[in-house]
Amino acid sequence: MKLSEIKKILPTLQNVVFELENGTPVPTHFHVTEVGQIEKKFIDCGGVIRFDKKVNFQLWNANDTDHLLKPTKLLQIIELSEKKLGITDAEIEVEYQNETIGKYGLTFIQNKFILQNLQTACLAADACGIDNNKLIMVEAKTSCCSTTGGCC
Repeated sequence: MKLSEIKKILPTLQNVVFELENGTPVPTHFHVTEVGQIEKKFIDCGGVIRFDKKVNFQLWNANDTDHLLKPTKLLQIIELSEKKLGITDAEIEVEYQNETIGKYGLTFIQNKFILQNLQTACLAADACGIDNNKLIMVEAKTSCCSTTGGCC
């Protein structure tokens, strides 16, 4: 979900509800402790330089069970971050403390924001000899991780 999408949804809601993909609800007394834009410049294992930009929300729970973030307040936080930080429209990534700090994608289903599990992937599958259709290693002339292989 992009920032522009959540901004359209929030005015239509009575309450902001987040839930993990497995159905576990984020406690209703959560706080949004950060809204920011994360820019990442990196090189993949095939040597391609890449750039990624996400809008980051950090959710946090405290012992203040009377706290309830209303949709209008979250919209104000988003608009302030756009104004003060120059945040632009991008996909939202949510940080949420579970066993460890997890990063999640975001979607909206049945009046709930669903924290979607994210997966890693090789971005240079062709250089590593990975069949993207089967997501398994296939034999190549050189090992993917050898000193002569195409990736690290």
